[in-house]
Amino acid sequence: MIELPLPSLGPDMTSGKLLEWRIAPGQKIRKGDVIAVVDTEKAAIDVESWHDGEVIELLAEPGAEIAVGMPIVRLADHGETPVAARPAATSATPPEPARRAPPVEAPASKAANLGETGGATTFARASPAARRRAQALDIDLAQLRGSGPGGAIQLQDVERAAAPKSGAAKAVTSDRADRHEGMRRSIALAMARSKREIPHYYLWDEIDVTTAMQWLQSSNEKRPVTSRLLPAALLLAAVARAAAEFPDMNGSWEHDAFQPSSAVHLGVAIALRGGGLIAPALRDAHKLGLDELMRNLSDLVRRARAGGLRSSEISGQTLTVTNLGDEGSAGLLGVIYPPQVALVGIGRIGPRPAVEAGALVARERVTISLAADHRVSDGRRGAQFLARIASRLQQPESL
Repeated sequence: MIELPLPSLGPDMTSGKLLEWRIAPGQKIRKGDVIAVVDTEKAAIDVESWHDGEVIELLAEPGAEIAVGMPIVRLADHGETPVAARPAATSATPPEPARRAPPVEAPASKAANLGETGGATTFARASPAARRRAQALDIDLAQLRGSGPGGAIQLQDVERAAAPKSGAAKAVTSDRADRHEGMRRSIALAMARSKREIPHYYLWDEIDVTTAMQWLQSSNEKRPVTSRLLPAALLLAAVARAAAEFPDMNGSWEHDAFQPSSAVHLGVAIALRGGGLIAPALRDAHKLGLDELMRNLSDLVRRARAGGLRSSEISGQTLTVTNLGDEGSAGLLGVIYPPQVALVGIGRIGPRPAVEAGALVARERVTISLAADHRVSDGRRGAQFLARIASRLQQPESL
């Protein structure tokens, strides 16, 4: 028998609220299937199974606050004869497992919704954020028409349905305030821990990206609009490939020792529309071509803002990149996200004066900074890492 615990979805996460089950007793699942939706202080997250097996028992009911590390599901391993399956609340027809798909996926036929009441109702396709908001406002999702892909119910659909009710409007405002307060508390804990425990050092350099931007423009002219690359794809690819060559910038400090990572799982800081930010992982970013990286990045941003991230995407980051974009500042000095040992900050790309062949010219430049852990690396090594990122950007076609 296998027990699946609630995983830690952040360095300072101690518990999570179970919003809904995506499985039922008697159902066979595989590694990577979404088994539950758990609410954290930052987002509603799809929790995935790390084992194959048959569900024997659900150990918690929707609405329960569960400590990290506590078992939530019992599975019978392959070849093991399962005991009689026992549900958390009532038995119901098991829905199809979500196999690494966005949380808005739903089966074509009617299935049982394992809600807090334990009753069987029509399953409505909805994002976790929409479900959580509907629960707070006591809105029946089955009565709503979704505006998302395939008619899936999105957060804005729930808020639109609640708008005519003055009491509901207050509930939405209150829920937003609670979410923002919880997120800021989570960020505060992580950042305070970082500055308290990690001996930071900082380096930065202004890098010429004129060649990279010219190559990007030329490449995009040959692509359909929907397949065009953003500067962020080039920047992230350069950082990921440089990190693969500098293991002391890529890993974590745990149990009083540095744990290098052979894979580069880039944490990408994403600003959320309601305030705050989250940094889900672009897994194996060093192996992704520019087109695949761009597609994965766009999908990650979309799902992060819709409340549809998976547990494997918000844990295991080996290096975080924060990119201020076109509307950001010229540069920034970031705070390392523990237990990682480095953070790369990317400022605004723009024309800046430079001297070329004795003449003053305008060149496209960007300030890239490094915050690194002095327990693992020193300034010379950090400078070499920044130089490697710069050299990668001088050869965009090789990314």
